[in-house]
Amino acid sequence: MITTGRLSLAQPGSARPGSARPGPARLGPARPGSARLGSARCFKGSGSHLSRGGAANSSQQPDGVAFFIIQGLAGLGHERTALFVLLLLLYTAILGGNTIIIFTVLTDPTLSSAMYFFLRNLSFVDIVYTTVTIPNMLSGLLIAPNTISVPGCFFQMYFFIQLAVTGRGILTVMAYDRYVAICNPLRYAAIMTQPVRLLLITAAWTFGAFCTLPAAAMAWHRPYCGPNVVRHGWCDPSSVRRLACANTSVDSILSLSFAMVALLTTGALILTSYILIGISVSKMNAAERLKAFSTCAAHLTVVTISYGSASFVYISYRVGNFAPEVRVIVAVLYSALTPFLNPIIYSLRNKALKEAIRRTFCRSRRTALSTRKQVSAVA
Repeated sequence: MITTGRLSLAQPGSARPGSARPGPARLGPARPGSARLGSARCFKGSGSHLSRGGAANSSQQPDGVAFFIIQGLAGLGHERTALFVLLLLLYTAILGGNTIIIFTVLTDPTLSSAMYFFLRNLSFVDIVYTTVTIPNMLSGLLIAPNTISVPGCFFQMYFFIQLAVTGRGILTVMAYDRYVAICNPLRYAAIMTQPVRLLLITAAWTFGAFCTLPAAAMAWHRPYCGPNVVRHGWCDPSSVRRLACANTSVDSILSLSFAMVALLTTGALILTSYILIGISVSKMNAAERLKAFSTCAAHLTVVTISYGSASFVYISYRVGNFAPEVRVIVAVLYSALTPFLNPIIYSLRNKALKEAIRRTFCRSRRTALSTRKQVSAVA
């Protein structure tokens, strides 16, 4: 006897003794005490051990869903190949550009100020942030269906949001660094010491975890009975939340509250820093104003693109009536835009970094030529 909700299904061959013959399956009311709660068959993040065994077309184990299917851009058809190439090139540029900045800052002794320390950390966050989602999307464009384990889905969800908030936190820290450099230039070295830098970076990472962990933990403990198709390019919180077989209104309120805290807090602090910078710059002469502008131009450009694109995506989601594939493409471009542009903006707008990158390439080329000559001499 298999019981599902209020109905019981008697399978052939399972008739009670005394019956004339097994007969066909019967539908009838379940006996009292024989019905199980619906959530008993659902995945609950803290208490299930799931495997992906069983039939290939089955996505639900006795204890709930065994994995999620990332729908992504499965409906694009032949355009998926072109999108795969474009996304691969974009991801390669993100890895290459940010790796060059990290290597240059670590190896060039002239880039020892706090600004480059924060820039190095921002590049690291950008690399990990895109690595959390883009490789999985690339595999989904080649292999269908694109599946992800339940724990893997929630890890992806947590780190994607946490790294996004941490990146905003580092931009806030960099705004404070620019405020000190312009408004208190004589005390800059005394204020932005190594312990202060580490404290500010730790605060940015802690703030990211604080804004992400509660909502992610609540989503992890929800039951998931099926369906298991995530209608997004990755395990987006709102898309996964729709698959929970429970009331998730509290989850939505909590997630939105912490998202507002993350955006408004960092935005207000950055805006305050630049208001104070503007007040200080207004008292300078023309030459000093030009120097101050060149000092914070790259950071101001990155902040404008980051928050401007976030606002555009939010408004387009609420106003525009787009197809699901278009929404996924917009979300992917938004998540990859800032990590892609950061190395370009800082290398073009920052003269010291541009010269350091040039010296790094020249030094690497000389080292390669010297190594080749030594190998040739030995041979």
